[in-house]
This record gives sequence, C-alpha cells and structure tokens, in this order.
Amino acid sequence: MKILLYGINFAPELTGIGKYTGEMAAWLAATGHEVRVVTAPPYYPDWQVWHGYSSTRYTHEVWKGVQVWRAPLWVPKKPSGLKRLIHLASFALGSLPLMLRQLMWRPQVVWVVEPPLFCAPTALCVARLTGARAWLHVQDFEVDAAFALGLLQGGLARRLVTRLERWLMRRFDRVSTISDSMLARASAKGVAAERLVHFPNWIDLDAIQPLTAPSSYRVELGIPADAVVALYSGNMGGKQGLEIMAEAARLLSDQADLHFVFCGNGAGKAELLRLAEGLSNVRFLDLQPMDRLNDLLGLADIHLLPQRADAADLVMPSKLTGMLASGRAVVATAHANTELGRVVQSCGLLVVPGDADAFAVTIGNLARDPLLRKTLGLSGRRHAELHLGMDGILSRFERCCERLCGVTEGI
Repeated sequence: MKILLYGINFAPELTGIGKYTGEMAAWLAATGHEVRVVTAPPYYPDWQVWHGYSSTRYTHEVWKGVQVWRAPLWVPKKPSGLKRLIHLASFALGSLPLMLRQLMWRPQVVWVVEPPLFCAPTALCVARLTGARAWLHVQDFEVDAAFALGLLQGGLARRLVTRLERWLMRRFDRVSTISDSMLARASAKGVAAERLVHFPNWIDLDAIQPLTAPSSYRVELGIPADAVVALYSGNMGGKQGLEIMAEAARLLSDQADLHFVFCGNGAGKAELLRLAEGLSNVRFLDLQPMDRLNDLLGLADIHLLPQRADAADLVMPSKLTGMLASGRAVVATAHANTELGRVVQSCGLLVVPGDADAFAVTIGNLARDPLLRKTLGLSGRRHAELHLGMDGILSRFERCCERLCGVTEGI
C-alpha cells in the first residue's frame, strides 16, 4: 500500500509523537509498504531547529526506506498562545507545496496527526483529489487543551474554532486517538462510531526492559547504588504541572537516601530550575540519546508523572508507556475516574493534582517500601506486555488500513 504520513513532528530520536511517527513509518516500510512523510525540521522540545536542519529551506532525505520531505516553518523562541498559532500556520502553509506534490504519487491512505489541526484541510484535499482514504489521528485535543490551559481565551473564538474542528473531523474516513476517554470526546464532537479507531501509543518491548543491574547513570550522577531515585523524564512543558515536583523535592530534602532526577527540555525547564535552586537532592539532565533510553528509565525506582487536572482527559502522556515497560513504580497526579488514573491505579499510586504535600508524602512512603515498589513495577510491565506492544498495535493499524482500502476482507 501507499501510505502518506503528514505532521509537524517526525524526529525518531525524540520521545512523544515524533518518535511514534518515526517508528510507525519505519515499521510500515519494513513490512513492505511504500511510505512517504511530509513534516517539519525537528525543533522540539527546545523550540529551536536542530543543528544540521533548516527552518527556511525545503529538504528531502531517505530514512530507513522512508521518503521524508521537510518544509520550512517559523519557530518562536518563546512560544505563547498567539505565537503558537502563527507557528502552526507557517507549517501548514509551508508544507502545502509538498503535499500537492504527492498528488502524482496517488497515495491510498493519507494519515495526518493532530496537533496541529491546521494540517487537516490539506490532508483532506489531497485524499479527495487522489481517491485516497483520509485518516485523522488525534494525539492531543489541542483546541480543548489550549482553552483549558489558558493558552487561548475568548468565548466567541472558542465557538468558532470548535465548530471548525467538528466540521473537519466529521469528514475523515477514520478518526483515531489514544485512549477510550479521548474516543468518547471525538464521538461527542460528532464523529460516527463506525469511523472511530482506538490507536494507542506503543512501546518497543525488546528495547525497553527492566534492568537487572544498576543503571550506569547512577555512577555518572554520583548517586549511591542503594539510594532511591525518583525520576521525571520527558518534555518540560505547560501541561504537566511540573512545579509540584520541585515542591515535593523541597519537602523531602531531609530524606537523605532519596534523590530526584529531572530529565528533559522544554519551555517549562527554566522555571523548574528556579524552583529547585539550592536543593542538593535534585539533579537535572538534558534530553538524553535514544540509545540510552532503557538505561535512563531503569535509573528510576519511582517514575514521576505530574499532570494538571484541567488536561487530564484531553491528553494521555506518551511517556507512560516507557515507564510501564521499564518495570518501575509510578506516582501520578490524576483523579481516579480519569483514564490516566485508571491505568496508573494498577501499577502505581495516585495523588490529587496540585497537592504537593500529598505528592511528597506518597513519594516518601513509597521510597521506604521496596516490596511495594517491586510489586507495582511488575504490574506495570505486565500491562505493557498485554496492551502496549508495538508489533501488535501497528499490525492492527495495518489491517485497518487494508480493510479501509478494500485490500483485504474479513478481519
């Protein structure tokens, strides 16, 4: 099959949607499909185009058998609500010639990922002009999240953007997203049940496994082998409520055998650094190479997963898959009735979002209970093996594409 993937993030070296799109493209190509990608130069999470790429030129490369075209775009140094909109619009405009170029190739499936919704009209247009099936994958409900988090404001603006979003979503042949609660939200926006697909984030279970020996990061960071490490690894943005981690570290600063490691980059890192200033029990790491991800995740005795309450069912943190696969306990800020809460309850502990005191108490108690940490970690690994394996999830996606295009029958 000919499958065209379209989205702003395609950087297999990263975590998050860039990594998933890269793994998806490589898997499909290795399975025998013709795969093309139209994307932007990598810039996330530092909001700066990576060395070796250009924000002003069109480029083409072949990566693992995948044809990849990159379009220019504007990347703000300090993103705000309006600047983010201009940034996304610049990619939608810059990528338009590359998408129109694919008309001659005549793809069978045009798959576009949200965010950004700005790309949806072009994806629909190319699909209709070529007779392809149009597939929208919602990684984040960006419109709802932007208003919930205060990045965008105004009742009239919300009504107009929401109506446009609903109109676009109902015109795709398939709309997928990563959790049951997000599927329910898509249904509430008017997408017919027969067009909805559960397409969760996955993990390479061979690449991420529980470590059987201490992580090499312990020596590099000077952390004793018998100390407990509470790790946050991922983007440092505005959806997570990261400030609660610094406050917990401050409240637990007298627990000498407990160390906090905050790894990642993003717009919220500077504030987190400020809040953690003077804390000897906190260490910071920049984004680490993908080939060390297993060792990094295995550094944790406890994974930290802060999340703001107002974004709880608008996003499902992609970092959770690696946490579970690593076989380590998780402490998350989420309500039990959210999907994140329901998943974490089986393999970790929940704290009410925004309650730094409870977050600290929960981390401290878990740090003193190695048996509970082991039990929760084993439960997380089992969940990953049963539900999050990459081959199983992508095989189901492949079969769905084939049915959609009439390539196979039945399954």
